[in-house]
Amino acid sequence: MIMRPLIAGNWKMHGDMSWIEKPAQFDTLMPATERGHLDILICPPALFIAPMAASCFETNILLGAQNCHRAESGAHTGEVSAGMVKSAGADFVIVGHSEIRAGGETDEDVATKAMAAAKQGLMPIICVGESLDTRKDGQAESVVSAQIKASVPEGLTDYVLAYEPIWAIGTGMTATADDIKAMHAVIREIVGPNVRILYGGSVKPANAKEILGTENVNGALIGGASLEMESLAAIARAA
Repeated sequence: MIMRPLIAGNWKMHGDMSWIEKPAQFDTLMPATERGHLDILICPPALFIAPMAASCFETNILLGAQNCHRAESGAHTGEVSAGMVKSAGADFVIVGHSEIRAGGETDEDVATKAMAAAKQGLMPIICVGESLDTRKDGQAESVVSAQIKASVPEGLTDYVLAYEPIWAIGTGMTATADDIKAMHAVIREIVGPNVRILYGGSVKPANAKEILGTENVNGALIGGASLEMESLAAIARAA
């Protein structure tokens, strides 16, 4: 089955209010008429979602959040609910990113967030991935499989799965094409034929074509290379 590729940029904790112009910059570099075959998504810091919503709508770029809280509301200082994300104009939300899991977030937490997002009409991007020690021990596939089964809520069918080997995030290291192909095949067996599977982990213009051409890779979740629209557009062209 051929799936519409999703090229997703995760800006993490970068930028300022001038960055709300970046969707328009991207559209200049790669107009909507040239990307009718794929989806572009930008996930800025939560503060920028509402100011960017109009620009993203005008340029046919999807907008997402980097996280959301499990609860609909409550005494959770500094947190943002899925409903708030939706009302600000977002379409997607990343849940379970390894940088947040490292702070103690469990698979159960991720599943609860994913369901909270889905209930608000957001598309959850559920992240999974193994550590370098886990891969060296030969346990990568079993660990990622267990993460998926525990992180995807029972009954949820409309979501995106992002495989991000922890050891390749922001390190410059990238899994080999064979590593990616093998892991994505395992993931496909679990999630079925209708879920987009993204690869994330030091994706950049130089390696995007090989990665995006790998079987069962339906797009990319991009960190540092998504901060500049020139590099994000180059990766999108590779799709």
